[in-house]
Amino acid sequence: MRAILAGETLKVPDGVTVSVKKREVYVRGPRGELRKSLKHIPADFTLIEKGRKVRIEVWHGRRKDLATIMTAASVFKNMFTGVTKGYCYELRAVYAHFPLNMTISENDTVLEVRNFLGEKRVRRVRMLGSAKVYRSNTVKDCLLVVGNDINEVSQSAALIHETCLVRNKDIRKFLDGIYVSAKTHAVDEEGVAVTATHKC
Repeated sequence: MRAILAGETLKVPDGVTVSVKKREVYVRGPRGELRKSLKHIPADFTLIEKGRKVRIEVWHGRRKDLATIMTAASVFKNMFTGVTKGYCYELRAVYAHFPLNMTISENDTVLEVRNFLGEKRVRRVRMLGSAKVYRSNTVKDCLLVVGNDINEVSQSAALIHETCLVRNKDIRKFLDGIYVSAKTHAVDEEGVAVTATHKC
């Protein structure tokens, strides 16, 4: 039996404004603005209580349609967190013999990795969207991928990891590579940027 109406209500954090136009969601906050298209989700998005709450509704939905309610809610929550705290993925370079040489160029948007397993080839990884990569000031061989969009930050970190994968060897023995070690926010509880005072 189908539910006639199912929905979820989300509270908009202080200092954040939300606007919805034809399932295009715009979220503006202290760290900037994010835009996301939710046209693929069969749900209605409405702002209630003078824009302080977001209502997600599905009419006459089957089980899979009802599951999209929490999917849309997660998208909204990630956007709220992105424009207030941001996202930061910490990556550590691991090597046994050949030290990895990592350089950052093009306004913190491109990472170049040299000497991976002694190879001459230069591996270049470009960050997605507005994500940026930084080198840790306090810890050796530690990178920080920082941004407001969780999809861009996580996918950029995955591209860095994927670029330095060991091929055609026993990965239990050859552990060289760049691995994600922690997932945090770009701003700590005091409002200080993680890149300024960082300890991996």
